[in-house]
Amino acid sequence: MTIAESRGTRPLRPRMLGRATVNAVVVISVLYTLLPVLWLVLAASKSRDALFSSSILSFSDFSPVQNVKDLFAMDDGLYGRWYGNSLLYAVLGAALGSLISVACGYAFDKYHFRHKEKLFGLVLAAVMVPQTVLALPLYLIASETGVVNTFWSVFVPVLFNPFGVYLGRIFSQGYVPDEVLEAARVDGAGELTTYVRVSLRMLGPGLVTVFLFQLTTIWNNFFLPMVMLSNQDLYPVSLGLYQWNSQASVSPEYYPVVIMGSLLAVLPLILAFVLLQRFWRSGLTAGAVK
Repeated sequence: MTIAESRGTRPLRPRMLGRATVNAVVVISVLYTLLPVLWLVLAASKSRDALFSSSILSFSDFSPVQNVKDLFAMDDGLYGRWYGNSLLYAVLGAALGSLISVACGYAFDKYHFRHKEKLFGLVLAAVMVPQTVLALPLYLIASETGVVNTFWSVFVPVLFNPFGVYLGRIFSQGYVPDEVLEAARVDGAGELTTYVRVSLRMLGPGLVTVFLFQLTTIWNNFFLPMVMLSNQDLYPVSLGLYQWNSQASVSPEYYPVVIMGSLLAVLPLILAFVLLQRFWRSGLTAGAVK
């Protein structure tokens, strides 16, 4: 066998095996991700009798319209109020939280002050602290200030996200050149004007990326509302569906509405990622290329 033949045939088999392995892993990952989603879509559209039978994965016995009507009629339309609460907590909280996080990250990047790196080290340490660990201290603080079982007990803690501050600094390093800031200062712009009119526009993709991360975190927030709230009218969707699911063992009529409510609960996140994916993708590559 010649050298050319050995070069042309021997590497081919390992390369094909490697490609086949990668494709198999991708297919398994896709199935692992999509099969639960398919089950949720089919189960949400089934009647209660079909839900407890073995025909969930069949394409028959559909009653999605009736399930939606039952969902919003259950407990005098309590799900609609939970949905509105989640939108208020998540959208408003993510918008304000992302502005705060990006501003803090920008300050860590562009300004020099005493113990800056030590303070940023505390921010990085706070990223590793689980949110469940902070629930009890936050409850004690809320109890001392008299805001337990109110909108503010859930809304205020989600405004501050250490991971968002870290991302804000990374985006500031990648998107805002120091030369542009110097030019704005030479033109007589103050620090606040420079940030709002110059830097914040450059940080748009990063701001959207932090917004999406915080939106997902707040929308899926469960433990903090469970600790803070006892009034059902203030529950987010996650906590409300958990309560209904607990009642389903005694009252089976809750099962279909819990499944349909779970399906509707993921729609805002999907919509947000679809509408903002262009900014999100560009934000993830911040600082990758100099």
